[in-house]
Formats: sequence, C-alpha cells, structure tokens
Amino acid sequence: MKRGMVLAIGAVIVALMLVTIYVLVAGTGNEGEETDKDRLESIPSDAVKALPSSDIYPPVLHSPSWQSPVPVPAPINTAGAEDSPFVLPDGSGLYFFFTPDVRKPANEQLFDGVSGIWYSQWNGSGWSEPSRVWLQDKGKLALDGAAFVQGDEMWFASAREGYTDVNLFIADFENGHWADWQYAGDLLNVQYEVGEMHITADGQHLFFHSGRTGGQGGLDIWRSDMVGGQWQEPVNVEEVNSAGDEGWPFISQDGNELWFTRTYLGSPGVFRSTWTDGSWSEPELIVSSFAGEPTLDQEGNLYFVHHFFDNGTMIEADIYVAYRS
Repeated sequence: MKRGMVLAIGAVIVALMLVTIYVLVAGTGNEGEETDKDRLESIPSDAVKALPSSDIYPPVLHSPSWQSPVPVPAPINTAGAEDSPFVLPDGSGLYFFFTPDVRKPANEQLFDGVSGIWYSQWNGSGWSEPSRVWLQDKGKLALDGAAFVQGDEMWFASAREGYTDVNLFIADFENGHWADWQYAGDLLNVQYEVGEMHITADGQHLFFHSGRTGGQGGLDIWRSDMVGGQWQEPVNVEEVNSAGDEGWPFISQDGNELWFTRTYLGSPGVFRSTWTDGSWSEPELIVSSFAGEPTLDQEGNLYFVHHFFDNGTMIEADIYVAYRS
C-alpha cells in the first residue's frame, strides 16, 4: 500500500501538517470562541452513517485474547468522522478527534466550529454525550487533535496562530477544565521531530513516531528517556521498526506492551510487541483492515479507529473497541 494510504489512519490529524500559517491567520470575527456547537447538526445532510453490516473492509481480529471488534456504543460515533482515540487508563473517559465532513480539507475544518478534540465520560452504564475540549483563547484559531492525557496533563497536536505547521502543546487540568496550554518546546518539536506520542506511566520514557533521519525507513518508533529533567536524544526502537511505516505508539500502564500501527496486506493494522528478557518481541498482529491508533484501558480493552472505504475513498471513521476476553 502507498505511504499516503498508511497515513489515512489519523488522516485528519496528519492533514494538519499541510495547514500553513497564512491559513491560520486568515480568519476574522468570532471563529474559535468557546461556544459548543452541536455535532449532529454540523454533519452534512447527504452524509450516510456507515454500519458494520455494509462495511466492505470490516476489522479482522487475529488474537483469541480479545472479542471481535464492535463500534463503541452511542453516542460516540456519528455520520461524521471520529478519529484518534485516547481512553483513560481506568476507562472513565474517552478523548477523540471529530470532524463533521471528511471531504473537507483541514483548512476548512479550521473554521467550522466543531472540528477538534471531544470528550465523553463513562457513567457506569454508558458514554455521556461528548463535549468539546477547548484549547485555544477566544477569537484565536486552532485545529487540535491527537490527545494524550496523563493525570492532570494533556499533550496534543495543534495547528494554530503564531506557529508553523503542526506542533505539540501541553495543557493542565485546572478547576474542571483544560487551561494554561503551552508550546512543548523546540527540543521535541524541532530537534527531535516528535510526532504522535505516548509517555510511560512513570513519566520516564517518551515513545513517538517520526520520519527523522537515522531510522529504518518511513515512519519509525523512537524512544526518549527523561534524565535530569530533560528528554534525551531519541533512540530507534529497532525491534519493531521496518522499511515501511510504524507509528501511533501506545504503552501499557505496566510498560510491558508496545502497541502501534503498521501496514498489513495493503491497509493499516494494529500490532503489539511485549517487553521480554530485556528487549521488545517480534510484533504480533492483533487487528487488521483499516484499523489503527490503538489505545487501551487498564483492563486490556482495545480501542482503535476504523476507517470505512468505498471505491478507494475514505467515507467515514468510527471508534471501535475489542473487549478483552
């Protein structure tokens, strides 16, 4: 499969890399204000909800340790695109990227008032109606996605005023909402070229994907260690990388499982490697067929994005879950 098709997983987030700064400063008026707009009302009238029964390329499970993947129950998925999931370790919350119309380029999503990070809470019996996560000042433009949350800290990717291309930012949870967002710094964004990322539960290791030089080809997974309060020069996680693309890493709470996305038979699939005898094991295919961006809760339930394709065109994206057997 072509490199562009591999990058279709998380396509909206990856498309942010094409948004130039002149687009970001082009808006005027009240764009970007903290006012929730209805997700359902924002979806085009001609959009048709894709269902598993009509899915040409449904997710394929390759491990008996999980149950067959199913869409996350309502009200998470819509006829728009739900993408780039991140589930909290205790399963109490789900962050994801939403855009109402996958046919629109990122520069148009920037102005629609709904494209960005959304959050839903598990109430013990179901998911709450998702709400928008605002990570920009009123009157300023930003297109945010790829959320990673640990404790009271969120890391996210953003194309926004004052910055070129897409960069990592950090926000703090204060008084019931995310605030004090700040640029993650040139060390990570420029020198290390950090892409989508995950930090281990102890805060000591940063895993990320990048096309930086010195890799094995395409996107590779890298690790940077925290020493003396600073992230160190990244090292290539050679055991899991290939001449193709490996990316969108997730590390289990105990640090013993590395999950990521890799191409399998022409479309993205979810792979897992385990830390065994001081090194990462040969990656094992868990779910294939347009499945990617794995994220797991501490019970081992696997969440991922599944993209629906028709005649070679991506028509929708939903969040799926494969419950641990």
